[in-house]
Amino acid sequence: MRQVFGYWNFRPAYAMTISMLTPPKFTPPSDGFAIAVARLNKTYRAERRRVAKHALRDISLHIAPGQIFGLLGPNGAGKSTLINILAGTVLKSAGAVRIWGTDIDADPRQARANIGVVPQELNIDAFFTPRETLEIQAGMFGVPKSERRTRTILDLIGLTDKAEAYARTLSGGMRRRLLVGKAMVHQPPVLVLDEPTAGVDVTLRQRLWEMIRGLNAQGVTIILTTHYLDEAEMLCDEIAILNHGQIIKQASTKELLAGAGTKQLTLVLAGAGAAGAAPARTKFKARMSAVAKENNSKIDISVGEDTITIRYAPEQITAGTIIKTANESGLEIAEISTSEPDLEDVFLTLTQEKSKK
Repeated sequence: MRQVFGYWNFRPAYAMTISMLTPPKFTPPSDGFAIAVARLNKTYRAERRRVAKHALRDISLHIAPGQIFGLLGPNGAGKSTLINILAGTVLKSAGAVRIWGTDIDADPRQARANIGVVPQELNIDAFFTPRETLEIQAGMFGVPKSERRTRTILDLIGLTDKAEAYARTLSGGMRRRLLVGKAMVHQPPVLVLDEPTAGVDVTLRQRLWEMIRGLNAQGVTIILTTHYLDEAEMLCDEIAILNHGQIIKQASTKELLAGAGTKQLTLVLAGAGAAGAAPARTKFKARMSAVAKENNSKIDISVGEDTITIRYAPEQITAGTIIKTANESGLEIAEISTSEPDLEDVFLTLTQEKSKK
């Protein structure tokens, strides 16, 4: 490996195109995975008053090229430790990690060249312009001037009109977009976004979503950490949920939602104040409890002034059974509405179950 202008010259993971506006064509990873992690462990040693902490426990995961992959978990779950190991800023205790086919132990410099990381912190020099920031970052990665795409990146992150302004004059949202640009100067095939929309307003959040989709459309594999579960549900193809240093679930977003296990059906009652309404509700609750017992299932029934809300497992009990039981119990139904579980329901269910074990 040779040095150029005092910096290491990495082998780019892309094939340069004639037009600087043309998206890079990434060379497929040798092992077929953008990220491959096998039995990864990290233990922070005890120091002074701090006890030893096993932050990651036998984590294994595989991320396919071209995905938007969500990494979710409560605070302290191990997400930051995993990201820092991928970025090369934290040493693993055991296990193997490959980034775009490159082992981080066998060739750490190339592994770092294969990934770009956008941190939560706004670590930007206030006295450089966006153009200067991107040029300096490209130089630190040894990108020759003829292969730099500063203008294209500025356009991609929406900062062309602010290219010559000092970073200290940029808004918080502009600075966050500049961080994304910094991570992309060496055109890595994998980009980690660590809570990119934390603390931003709704409009900027939408713009960042568009930018993430745009990068992904160019072939960049995105790893996204976020506490906004609706964001993960909207953007991610696949999701891994971490808790207490372990992956407790990894599946496609559709599979996670389909396997949530519960649905909600709400009955709006006609004549809720009629004389026979109260006995009918009591009869309905008793009959539905019997149905749930027969099917070895759980059911939750909440009775309001003029509504009854039923949470049930669709694999054991159907909506048709609920409606039939309501009619047989003497309830007069004016309206029926249903709602599907969202990612928040799945997340809370999985993390709470893990915490109880």
